[in-house]
Amino acid sequence: MAIKIRLARGGSKKRPFYRIVAADSRMPRDGRFVEKLGTYNPLLPKDSEDRVKMNLERVQYWLGEGAQVTDRISRMLEAAGVVPKKERNNPKKGTPGEKAVNRAEEKAAKAADANKADAPAAAEEETAAAE
Repeated sequence: MAIKIRLARGGSKKRPFYRIVAADSRMPRDGRFVEKLGTYNPLLPKDSEDRVKMNLERVQYWLGEGAQVTDRISRMLEAAGVVPKKERNNPKKGTPGEKAVNRAEEKAAKAADANKADAPAAAEEETAAAE
């Protein structure tokens, strides 16, 4: 039996509330689970203690039994200090698209043209002020 530690959605429409559960990976998301390990309420402020509540002792037990964690739960456990932080790399995330690059080049060219036009006028003002 492949156990996963994951979120099971509860709450009403547009008011989500999640249970952190250990469940067989073949069961439905909100279906039968082996054990409830905690709760997650995304509507609370990020610094609230009640936003994420977990029984860390039981989480450690299930991790020791070979349970896999989902991505979101992994981040919660990293924040709690239960598991070491994973190195994540997304090299394409920070690069702008073609349109953004073209717009930036056009903007830089316009700024350079404006600076060239302003430079002789500024030089004339300086010489006039010096006299």
